[in-house]
Amino acid sequence: MEDASSTSINRLVSIHLDEESITRGTPDQEHERNIAIYDLIEDNVFKLENGKIGPYILNLGLKGNRLVFDVRDEQKEPIFAHVLSLSPFRSVIKDYFMICASYYDAIRTASADRIEAIDMARRGLHNEGADLVQERLNGKITTDFDTSRRFFTLIVALSWTGRET
Repeated sequence: MEDASSTSINRLVSIHLDEESITRGTPDQEHERNIAIYDLIEDNVFKLENGKIGPYILNLGLKGNRLVFDVRDEQKEPIFAHVLSLSPFRSVIKDYFMICASYYDAIRTASADRIEAIDMARRGLHNEGADLVQERLNGKITTDFDTSRRFFTLIVALSWTGRET
């Protein structure tokens, strides 16, 4: 277990989306992205496995179907880059959008038991996405499970076109 001083350096203090590769979305999309980024900044564990200590600034961009992690120190000097293929996330994201749509439909008319069952499935898919984030970052970036869940939320928010709901 890490002590408080270690945790304070192994964290993200800022996340920026590359405006050239990640186009601005609708107001709803921007809202979801901003919430995901806010939640990540508020509470995260993020440690580079190359020995460079933080705190870190993360610039995220898209290159094709890959999410580019451009990690910098607090002076904004580059210290690490990682390209994360989004292909392995495709089916989990698709299923996540479908279950979220089912959830929003259910809260209008379904019983409490049905809503709870759908919500449990949604949380299970979210956990599956978090596991995938940790697996894909393994050996390069260490996060705790909650941070991986928040990264999956951001990946979903960046994937959302507004047509799925």
